[in-house]
Amino acid sequence: MKNTALEEVRKSVTEFRCGLRLKSGGSLFFMVLFFCQPITSSSAFAQSDSTKLWVVKPMDVIPPVSLALAGLITQGRISRSLQRNVVKNYPGFHTNVDDFLPYAPGVVSLSLAASGVKGKHKLGDQIILALLSNVIAQGVTQSLKRIIAYPRPNGEDNHSFPSGHATTAFTNATILHEEYGERSVLYSIGGYTTATAVGTMRILNNKHWLADVLMGAGVGIGATKVLYISYPWMQQTVRRVKH
Repeated sequence: MKNTALEEVRKSVTEFRCGLRLKSGGSLFFMVLFFCQPITSSSAFAQSDSTKLWVVKPMDVIPPVSLALAGLITQGRISRSLQRNVVKNYPGFHTNVDDFLPYAPGVVSLSLAASGVKGKHKLGDQIILALLSNVIAQGVTQSLKRIIAYPRPNGEDNHSFPSGHATTAFTNATILHEEYGERSVLYSIGGYTTATAVGTMRILNNKHWLADVLMGAGVGIGATKVLYISYPWMQQTVRRVKH
């Protein structure tokens, strides 16, 4: 009897710990998916059982890793040297366009889907992917800002590295690329050109160093790539939970 009671207690403790791990580790993804699910049709989550999950291609890894490494390499002397030249050559430069332009590629992608232009995913899934990509990318960037506490070139504060604007711009550019890049390379070119323009304006505005922009670009692309790679698994997991 005692052994049976002990086993029941151990079982209850184990289930409780597993529940805590689930809440702290993966509930954010599933909560967003469940709340957004009503805006999608049941066919939006349809997926063949033969679909291969977790497909990672070299171009999913090389760009974000290269940009992040470039951000680390250029931080310090290289970025400071470039910034001195920028301030010297463009002393009166100022624009607010970089506050709005980061969202443009994402708006284009969702607008295309809403107007019936077929992308990789339907509109409902694109909304979920856009929300999660931006939340995850900004979560990483804002955490790094506060941990590293690197000063901006204009001395405004110590939240320079990485660039949040660059992160948002490259996150949304990658969404446009993933959804419509195979339809026309012009979508990819337009999205990444816009994101690059945002990063350039952040430097010209004397708000960020080159290293900040490069790292922000790496985080934005990387977070979005990871989400697109894992999304089929997330869809399959949600279907299993629902059934």
